[in-house]
Amino acid sequence: MASEVSQASSPGPGESTVTTAVPARLDRLPWSRWHWMIVIGLGTVWILDGLEVTIVGNVAGRIAEDGSGLDITAAQITGVAAALYVAGACSGALFFGWLTDRYGRKRLFMVTLVVYLAATAMTALSFESWWFFLFRFLTGFGIGGEYAAINSAIDELIPSHYRGRVDLIINGSYWLGAIGGSLLSVVMLDTDIFPKDLGWRLSFALGVVLGLVILLVRRHVPESPRWQFIHGYGDEAERLVGSVEKEIEEEKGVPLPPPDREITIHQRKSIGFGLIAKTVFHTYPRRAVLGLSLFIGQAFLYNAITFGFGTILITFFDVPTGSTGYYFAVIAAGNFMGPLLLGKLFDTVGRRIMISSTYLLSGILLFGTAWLFDSGSLSATTLTACWCVVLFFASAGASSAYLTVSEIFPMETRAMAIAFFYALGTAAGGISGPLIFAELTESGVVGDTVLAFQIGAGLMCAAGLVAAFLAVNAERRSLEDIAEPLSTARPSSPTDT
Repeated sequence: MASEVSQASSPGPGESTVTTAVPARLDRLPWSRWHWMIVIGLGTVWILDGLEVTIVGNVAGRIAEDGSGLDITAAQITGVAAALYVAGACSGALFFGWLTDRYGRKRLFMVTLVVYLAATAMTALSFESWWFFLFRFLTGFGIGGEYAAINSAIDELIPSHYRGRVDLIINGSYWLGAIGGSLLSVVMLDTDIFPKDLGWRLSFALGVVLGLVILLVRRHVPESPRWQFIHGYGDEAERLVGSVEKEIEEEKGVPLPPPDREITIHQRKSIGFGLIAKTVFHTYPRRAVLGLSLFIGQAFLYNAITFGFGTILITFFDVPTGSTGYYFAVIAAGNFMGPLLLGKLFDTVGRRIMISSTYLLSGILLFGTAWLFDSGSLSATTLTACWCVVLFFASAGASSAYLTVSEIFPMETRAMAIAFFYALGTAAGGISGPLIFAELTESGVVGDTVLAFQIGAGLMCAAGLVAAFLAVNAERRSLEDIAEPLSTARPSSPTDT
């Protein structure tokens, strides 16, 4: 049911009312070199995150061995350390999400990357288990902030006709890092090349090197003009968009068409938590249920099961510790191909059909995988093949969760909405998942692992059904059309559809 709460606001002291065509000017831009710069500058951090998480999963067995330099078990790494990483990510998302909406996208996606890099470097220097746990938490703290700042910037800078596919592919690029992390772990765990107590440390150190390169590239990514014109930097927004338009006209050799609409807003410096909560849960309750469902489903599936994939191979199929990376590289490739090949359909076929179908298909296929695993019909190779197919669809669905919550709420709440749903959904599935799953897989009982598969599959199917009824038809629409800004100067009654 639609809420009748008006989104309009009145200007406060020192604030002014402005009319701008910036959103329409950004949405009517053709794809260009400038957009590629945005994709590379912001998307590469997902590669770094994938590298980081995958390395931890694949080196868990080696770190747990005698002579690694740490007194820690594999279950503690895939359970406690993984849960702390996710807890840090949830905390970081909320903390940096609030700062992102208040101080801008660019400042925060630089700060969060620095936090991430420093914590990763400290992880490589671990000498006690408590040190390892502490800096896994702080690494997650930095990456959680990245999710809020970067997804906000992506959706506000990319034209509406391309927003779905670009958002999915950028979030899916996590799996390129996972492929790199898997293959890197094979080399780093080879004791003929590196000693037991050195190879896993160098894996983390190489992630820091990659992050420093990303930091240099990211300096060229601009602030979001949408954030600027709402927060009192209208002149800066106009100059930035004007320079981009000039650059694109020179690249394409043709003038751009005039923008088709303007928006009048009351500029404001910040938005209070009370108004954000009221907007998300009272004005858009159906969208809140949708966002929470999508995040819980994908968080449990990924954080519970992929964190422990290496442990499954070692426990049930006697795959050597140093070889698990090959198998994980295969399922990581399936994960990346999903958003890459299906992303365009989210902009053409539509959000509702694609979100619900990717969640439902991945859940149904995972139920089938659980049945085959329980019957003893799978080998390490065929289990990997099944997971590859499951995650082809699941990855597109999981990426669409970030897309969904970043575009269905008003501009002023965007980063905080991403942070909230990421934190709540991931806390439910991403903290409890690894802890539960570590216990189930450590038991060595097939039925326990089957149960974990079935829980993940059930939650994905449930989220798919929610999306079938509640997903918003946001494809190819302006962000301001999907959810009118809270600062709009024209009163309206928003519709929760």
